[in-house]
Amino acid sequence: MSPIPKTSRTADSVPSSATKSFETALAELEGIVNSMEAGQMPLQASLDAYQQGVALLRQCQETLSAAEQQIGILDANGLQPFDPEADAKQHD
Repeated sequence: MSPIPKTSRTADSVPSSATKSFETALAELEGIVNSMEAGQMPLQASLDAYQQGVALLRQCQETLSAAEQQIGILDANGLQPFDPEADAKQHD
């Protein structure tokens, strides 16, 4: 039985997902999951895809968390449903 060759991977060889939009990162993550679920990837490709998927998942989670924080700030600042009658009375 021959040993599995080790591949040297550096942070530079892993594609960065920091510049992807949320939608692009999510679509890429879905593609990775679908490919892995098909079960046709060699082991090293599966490991690389898993690593990339984890990075994309973290990016999506961070983007959603930031959006939730922004919504919380907007809500805390008194975001109210629009009432045109009340707005007109304030300007009279």
